[in-house]
Amino acid sequence: MTVATLRRPATGGPCVPKLTSGRFNTWRVAMVLLTQLIFLGAPWLRWDGHQAIWLDLEGQRIFLFAWCFWPQDLVYLAGALIICALGLFWWTALAGRLWCGNSCPQTVYTEIMLWIEHWIEGDRPARLKLRADPYKPAHLARRVASQAVMIAVSLVIGFGLVAYFVPAPELLASVLDGSMGGWTLFWLLSYAGFTYLLAGRLREQVCLHMCPYARFQSVMFDSHTLLVGYDAKRGEPRGARRQQHTANPRGDCVDCGVCVQVCPTGIDIRNGLQYECIGCGACIDACDTVMDKLRAPRGLIRMTTPHAEASGQPARVSWLRPRPLIYLGLIAATALAMAVGLWQRAPLHVNVLRDRAVMVRETPEGLLENAYQIKVFNADSRPHVLQLSAEGLPGARVLTEPAQLLLPAHGQLQLLARVQAAPDNVQHGAQVLHLNVRSRDDASFQRQEDTVFIGE
Repeated sequence: MTVATLRRPATGGPCVPKLTSGRFNTWRVAMVLLTQLIFLGAPWLRWDGHQAIWLDLEGQRIFLFAWCFWPQDLVYLAGALIICALGLFWWTALAGRLWCGNSCPQTVYTEIMLWIEHWIEGDRPARLKLRADPYKPAHLARRVASQAVMIAVSLVIGFGLVAYFVPAPELLASVLDGSMGGWTLFWLLSYAGFTYLLAGRLREQVCLHMCPYARFQSVMFDSHTLLVGYDAKRGEPRGARRQQHTANPRGDCVDCGVCVQVCPTGIDIRNGLQYECIGCGACIDACDTVMDKLRAPRGLIRMTTPHAEASGQPARVSWLRPRPLIYLGLIAATALAMAVGLWQRAPLHVNVLRDRAVMVRETPEGLLENAYQIKVFNADSRPHVLQLSAEGLPGARVLTEPAQLLLPAHGQLQLLARVQAAPDNVQHGAQVLHLNVRSRDDASFQRQEDTVFIGE
């Protein structure tokens, strides 16, 4: 499907959209509240003694409720990202850019900033008047107040993000007593500044010039994709509706321009589908309000599909189409592969690194010895006392430092293992050695890793 690209008239700054009301605005408000409730509330959830969703970079682990993921499990993160991308493609094929207009973080935070502006600076005419004379003391005071509130909201959002990496109670305590670490403060201020810059200052410029999704969205559209559309057959020719013009009848569009005034990207949907349209539906709410005042049917601007618009039939979402079904199949296949992998995932990970500084050494007892650096990761919620043994080398003896191998719950253990064997039992050169790590109290909690033992 071809999506037009129309140059907007230069306004000298970000758009100043008029706030509207209606069913699509209700959905946007609900999505703002829902997404922020999840985003800001999730770090405060507790699960089995730890934060339910916690990206512990210092401990090199990720907690997701009952699961603990280590660096070896990053394949599951890749799978989750693939599912999210395919889910976005599937939703786009069905409903166009409803994600962009309702749930995208850029849209959500821009909407919050617009609420702040409207609350402090006034409605659209008042804000335009303020921008026309920004240095008037009363205007400047309102402007400074709105920007200050935006910065405060951005700091809260920055706190919300950092709380996924630093436990939320600890982070709040460090804010209150001023003991926050340098890197924590850096990332909190960085994300807050990033939010303020994108949502408070650049706004629609991000959607128009920085977001790549708008550029390739049309690849996922087809004739049954739900899009915002203007009924040109009903609306044209535009103009004021006067009864004395019966000889030259006008369409239902009175050319009031409200649909342009409420658009957060400043486009005129009457010019056709454009890549700048984020599918928020603000123009639909505004046009429906005007139609109600004119006692004309709603739907001059509405959610429709190219097929419905061409055939004159009501728009219906067709779920059983090749493109959405292909996306669903890929999502199901990826989810199934991840589910099988999680089901078969061992709770014990072992990394063995042979000490390359000394190939082999002879002990005072005349035994040959190889040293190994071993790192053990526990994805289980219980601690375990481990024992280490060796196979493949007759009469091998394993000594560990520390001698007591206590593996914490959801923790890791680093140890030095020295494997010793009599020279008569060791082959010349390298031979395969099987190192077994198992729990003393749970036979199923075990792992075998292969390495090499080098003789004389």
